Formats: sequence, C-alpha cells, structure tokens
Amino acid sequence: PPGQVYHWVEMRTKMRIMGFRGTTIKPLNEEAAAELGAELLGEATIFIVGGACMVLEYSRHQAQQRRKEEEQRAAWIEMQDEVGRLALALQALQAQVQAQEAPRALEELRAQMQEVRAELYARDSEARSKSTPEK
Repeated sequence: PPGQVYHWVEMRTKMRIMGFRGTTIKPLNEEAAAELGAELLGEATIFIVGGACMVLEYSRHQAQQRRKEEEQRAAWIEMQDEVGRLALALQALQAQVQAQEAPRALEELRAQMQEVRAELYARDSEARSKSTPEK
C-alpha cells in the first residue's frame, strides 16, 4: 500500500534528520494508511494536473512565438521584395526621364544657338554698317 510506504519513508527520513539510527518504525493501521494513500493520490493528481497545465501553456506560448517570428520573417521578405520592385521601377522611370530630357535639352541648345547666331548677325550687321563710309 502506498500509504504505508510513504509513512515508512517519511518517518525514516525524520528519524535520520533528528539523529536516531536503527529505530524501528511502527506501521500505520489500515484506516490511517488508506487515508494517507488517498491524500497522496489527491495531491499527486493535483500536482500532475498543475504540471500538465504548465507544460501545455509553455508549449502554446512557444508555438505562438514561432508563429509571430514566422510572420515577421515573411513581412521582412515581402518588404525586401517590394524594395526590389520599387528599385526596378525607379530605374525604369529614370531611363524614361533621361530619354525625354535628351531631346528637350537638344531643342534648348538649338534655340540658344539660334539666339547666338542672331546676336552675332546683328553685331556683324552693325559692324558692317559702321565700316562702310557714308555718302
């Protein structure tokens, strides 16, 4: 019976702590042993249920942590992909802008050249009119 074994171990431990060695331990009567066994069984049940609850809660928490880390990792990868797509879009837009700016810049240069030619022509005309003697 578990009650008798528990009583014997408990009493033997107490006797050794107090310094008594070799003393015989009287067994409990059947009723006290049954009551002690029932008490042990109840306490063991409560302990096991409590421990199981702790283990389940710990494993649930760990699963939740893993899920959260996976979500963060997926979000990070998604952001990196988005940054890559945006970089490619930016390069394409820069190429378009440069392609449109080149003709515009060329037109501006042509307009400036015409202005310079007109200025030079006007100066040249003035210089010719001044260099030819008046009659």
